[in-house]
Amino acid sequence: MTDAARWKATVFIGGLATGITTTNLHDAFIPFGEIADVSLPKNENPNSTEAHRGFAYVEFDDAEDAKEAIDNMHQSELFGRVITVRAAKPPKSADSGLGSKTAVWEQEGWLAENAVSAEDRAATDEAQSRPEDPMQGLEGLDVAGPKPE
Repeated sequence: MTDAARWKATVFIGGLATGITTTNLHDAFIPFGEIADVSLPKNENPNSTEAHRGFAYVEFDDAEDAKEAIDNMHQSELFGRVITVRAAKPPKSADSGLGSKTAVWEQEGWLAENAVSAEDRAATDEAQSRPEDPMQGLEGLDVAGPKPE
């Protein structure tokens, strides 16, 4: 399965109770289809008493099963907590966007969006180099207001 297809078949579950395990999640979501993987990220804070971070990912074999799980489990109660179930978003690439280690203007996507042709650059430079006279066109007027007829 390609990465894009895998992310379409994966659901994000948020608001999990502290006592939840991967087995509990597997049992709760198995009615919607075959499950390929259950991921319950561990808490990285050594001072925390919670075993996981309060969210999980469940990957189904089929994207339609993931949609069924979202439709049926969103805002439902699991272990005394109302959970959020939605489609998982693929992780952002470390090589693009504002969080990357490469300057934005050196990224190909940014260059494609913001490329300026030499003609446009020359026209802009020419327009900026000409001073505009605010009095231009008013030489024949000696009185303010409209011309008398």
